[in-house]
Amino acid sequence: MKNPKPLDYILLTVLALIWSSAFFNIKIATYSYGPVMIAFLRIFFGAIPVIGLCLYKKIKIEAFSKDWYWFAAIGLINLVIPFFLIAYGVQKIQSNLAAILMATTPLSATILAHLFTDSEKINFTKVLGVLVGFSGIVFLFSDSILINDNNFMSAILILIGSTFYVIGGLLTLKVSNKANENVTSSILIWATIFILPISLILSYFNTTESLMFIQDLHFSHRLDSTISLIYLGTVPTGIAWLIRFRILKNNGLVFQAQVAYLIPIFGVILGYIFLKELITPKVLVALIAVILGIYFVKKSTKKKITLV
Repeated sequence: MKNPKPLDYILLTVLALIWSSAFFNIKIATYSYGPVMIAFLRIFFGAIPVIGLCLYKKIKIEAFSKDWYWFAAIGLINLVIPFFLIAYGVQKIQSNLAAILMATTPLSATILAHLFTDSEKINFTKVLGVLVGFSGIVFLFSDSILINDNNFMSAILILIGSTFYVIGGLLTLKVSNKANENVTSSILIWATIFILPISLILSYFNTTESLMFIQDLHFSHRLDSTISLIYLGTVPTGIAWLIRFRILKNNGLVFQAQVAYLIPIFGVILGYIFLKELITPKVLVALIAVILGIYFVKKSTKKKITLV
C-alpha cells in the first residue's frame, strides 16, 4: 500500500464524521419515526448508492449466487438486528452515549476473534486494552445523571447491537475474496429482504410498535426527522461505504481502522453541537478509557484475520 497523502487523511476524517453523525441523526429520527421504520428506511436508502455504483462500474452482484447464505446471514446479523437495537436504544439515551457504547466494537472483536479465528489470539496488550476499555463503560453506567432505571436496558441494547456488528464482521471473512462493492450490495439486498417481514412481525406482536409502524405509513412527520432518516440511509449507510472502499483500496485496512479512534470523539462533539447533550465528567473519563482500550488492542493487531 502507498503512503497516505493529505487527501487520504481528509477522507479518513470525513468518514469518521459521517459515521459519528449517524448517532444524533438517529436520535432526531426517533422524534417522529418508530425504530421499525428507521431500520427499514435506513437499509433501503443505503442500498441505493452502493447498488448504483455496482451498476455504473458493471460489477456483478452475487446476492443470489452459491454463497447467498453468507450474504443473507451477514445482512441479518450485521445490519438488520443492530439497526433495530440501536434505534430502540437511542430513543431513551443521549446520542453521545450511543457513540461511546458503539465504539466498544474493537474490544468485543478482540474477544470473539480469539474464540473463533486461528490468527488473532489474546495477548497481554490486548487483555489490557479490553480491560481498560470496558472499565470505562462500567464507569459510564455508574453515571446516574445519564443512565438510570428508565434507560438502563436501552444502553444494554446498544451494547448488544455493537456485538452483532462484530459477529457480522467476522462472517464477512467468508466472502473476503470478493469485491467490496459486490459484498456490500449483496448484504444490503438481503438486509432489505429481511427487514420488511421482520417489521411486520414486530408490529403484529407488539401493540405499541404496531401503532408506531402504522403511524409511520402516513406523511405527518417532522421535517427534521424525515431529513435525518433519509440522511441516515444515503450517507452513513451508503455513501460512507463508498468512501471506505476508496480508503481500503489505496491505503489498506490498518489505515482505515484508525477511524475507530475518531468516531466516539466526534459523536460526543456532534451530540453537544446539534442536540445540546450533557457531557458529564464520567462521559469524558469513559471516552478516554475506550479510546485507550482501542489503542492497546490495535497496537498488538498486525496479522491478517482468518475465520476458523
